[in-house]
Amino acid sequence: MTRCSRESHLVTKLTAHVPPPMLFEVNRKLFSRSERVKGVDFHPTEPWLLAGLYNGTVNIYNHETGAIVKTFEVSEVPVRCCKFIARKNWFVAGSDDFQLRVFNYNTHEKVAAFEAHPDYIRCLAVHPSAPIVITGSDDMTLKAWDWDKGWKNIQVYEGHSHFIMNICFNPKDSNTFATACLDRTVKMWSIGSSTANFTMDAHDKGVNSVDFYPGTDKPYLVTTGDDKTVKVWDYLSKSCVQTMEGHTNNVSFAVFHPNLPLIISGSEDGTVKIWNSGAYRIENTLSYALERAWCIALRKGANDVAFGFDEGVVVIKLGRDEPTFSMDPSGKLVFTRNQEVLSGNIQTIDAPTSDAADGSRLRFSSKEIGHTEIYASSLIHSPNGRFVTVVGDGEYITYTALAWRNKSFGNGLSFAWAPDSNTYAVLESKVKLKMYKNFKERGGNGMKGAGTWAIEGLHGGTLLGARGPGFVVFWEWETGEIVRRIDVDAKSVYWSGTGQLVAICADDAFYILHFHRDAYENALASGEVVTDEGIPEAFEIVSDVSDVVKTAKWIGDCFIYTTTTNRLAYFVGTESYSISPFDTPLYLLGYIPAHNRVYLADKDMNIHSYGLSLGVVEYQTAVLRHDMKGAAEILPTLPKDQLNKVARFLEGRGMKELALTVTTDPDHKFDLALQLDDLDTALEIARTVPELEAELKWKSLGDRALTAWRFDLARECFEKGNDLSALMLLLLSTGDREGLAALSAKAVEKGQNNLAFASLLQLGDANACVDLLIKTQRAPEAALFARTYAPGEIGKAVDAWHSELEAKKRPKIAATVAHPQKNGELFEESALVDVQ
Repeated sequence: MTRCSRESHLVTKLTAHVPPPMLFEVNRKLFSRSERVKGVDFHPTEPWLLAGLYNGTVNIYNHETGAIVKTFEVSEVPVRCCKFIARKNWFVAGSDDFQLRVFNYNTHEKVAAFEAHPDYIRCLAVHPSAPIVITGSDDMTLKAWDWDKGWKNIQVYEGHSHFIMNICFNPKDSNTFATACLDRTVKMWSIGSSTANFTMDAHDKGVNSVDFYPGTDKPYLVTTGDDKTVKVWDYLSKSCVQTMEGHTNNVSFAVFHPNLPLIISGSEDGTVKIWNSGAYRIENTLSYALERAWCIALRKGANDVAFGFDEGVVVIKLGRDEPTFSMDPSGKLVFTRNQEVLSGNIQTIDAPTSDAADGSRLRFSSKEIGHTEIYASSLIHSPNGRFVTVVGDGEYITYTALAWRNKSFGNGLSFAWAPDSNTYAVLESKVKLKMYKNFKERGGNGMKGAGTWAIEGLHGGTLLGARGPGFVVFWEWETGEIVRRIDVDAKSVYWSGTGQLVAICADDAFYILHFHRDAYENALASGEVVTDEGIPEAFEIVSDVSDVVKTAKWIGDCFIYTTTTNRLAYFVGTESYSISPFDTPLYLLGYIPAHNRVYLADKDMNIHSYGLSLGVVEYQTAVLRHDMKGAAEILPTLPKDQLNKVARFLEGRGMKELALTVTTDPDHKFDLALQLDDLDTALEIARTVPELEAELKWKSLGDRALTAWRFDLARECFEKGNDLSALMLLLLSTGDREGLAALSAKAVEKGQNNLAFASLLQLGDANACVDLLIKTQRAPEAALFARTYAPGEIGKAVDAWHSELEAKKRPKIAATVAHPQKNGELFEESALVDVQ
């Protein structure tokens, strides 16, 4: 197949070139045996897969865990089709008893059930926005049902002459849909018309499925039939674009993948075939030994695909969800959608204001600049931004970044640029590494030892890095000498722009190393023999961090990265700091200094940003290097909204005095002042805080004042903080009787009766204690207390006790409580207990 879009001087070479197979992973996520599965559908937001079975049951699987989460006994005959209606929390199912049934999948309630056709309901489709379900039947008709009108039949479509097998809405015009029928035709319909817009004689035997191409550039359909073929059609010209042969039995389905340049088909021969939708060749054949394949579903926004077979259901993941992109230092972004290449400039985005919400989606315009003939697994800008290399399908193509014109191409599993942008390395196979300069292969011996190791990937930067199973090796670009081999099982390698630091990212951590070029060159100059291990002194480990890096970039000596746990962070000096978590996976694009923001993209290339001041990073770097003079020069230049962040950093480094002078957050300043025993500063802050918010501060300051032996300040704080318990202890320890008396009155006012009683008791005012007990409806305790400490108050206490009992209508109990004065008891003054 000729790659007609390349430059004319390359065409001759490429005409005879057969592109290698597409390189994408196929990972099985769910494998579950069951009765025959005739219909499957993914929920758009939950991790659920709907499966309609031949025994009349509908199951909902969690395709992440493989468990069945819900089961519905729908009918006693086969369920042939089922779909989610997620916006209503429903699913709808058609069965061989002619009934269309609707269930609420949350409550298990049957919402509706009615006879939709006088024969088997073989297929159905849910309109993407309108409240309409269209059903197709063995009665050779289609019907549209409106659930907002009580499932009223609003249209009947006639024209087919056999069983209707499949219905598909047009993604570019949801008012039209196509149908596949065993009468060997495909018809195109409009929702409001009972007759077809046009008919195509699609296959030599019955047609089993039809699906629309999801892109905007091709008016294509894919169909399958009992003639064992898969066909691609241009429905505007009604011409067959391609017939694909490979199945050995009736082909049940075929669909265009929405995110990958693939067509996926399944057959009664038991296999699923994956076709290249550009070259129309088989890329992979899958067999799960579950007998005939009947149905398929694609998960929106992901690369998950579900299949239904005679003996169960399978969910696979094709390729990866990560977008393919590259951004140069100036902010020019290049990314791909299938084989389309789009470009935009992050610099043109209006910089969010300082109070803009981090993580919010930004308005970003992009335009298509060309195509690439291979399915891109990675894009790599040259350091000067003039070229972009696309790697995929075992090949690489280098384009000019502005005009998107081919500059060079060849076989390659991996690619890496040198810092000068004129030199690059290509990994043609795991043991074959080639070097190029100015787009011509470089002569000489190449990289020493390269053919003796199995290399999995290349990484550009100050040194050429290559990783393999259990090792990373670094070479000098010009000489090909081994600088250092490091035993680590790495996933990626990132060099800083200064060329002094390198991050090696593994499966469970990343490591920051310092490259000492002087040590390396001195070792060579001294005549040291360079072995396959290189020069040990060339690298020194700075730090290892237990974060798992997903995407990363260096900004000077600051390493910014995203983690597998959906968090944005950066490493500077010897420590790592979090910027923000996020809800969905984001991928790091880069940093724009003029905006003081980090830019990221989601898998659909929607742009998000988070604030990060480069000045703050420089300040932190200076502090970590103990360059306090340099840090002091940077501090006045920092944005005011970043000072609190800097203060937290200083506090974490133990520099609390400096943090106190930097922070503008009153709460943080107050906490720092307490930690430093700067009570006057803390007092000044507490006096400026609103009364409702100040209570905790007064209590904290009072406790700290006690430890500093400042009793006067502690008393003021406890009074203003209403900490009466602490105040009582302070007054007791200082013997302040007047203060205790005032405290007891305040405690009574605030309803803290126990504390008021304790204060009065400490003052020796027994009569007041009795009065307080009576006032708080504790007359029995008042009587007993008075008997011991205030005999003259016994009568009052017993009277109160009688009143309480009578109020509770307990006269018999009241009669048993003797009144000492009425019973003639005499109390001598000498018998009184002196509690003064």
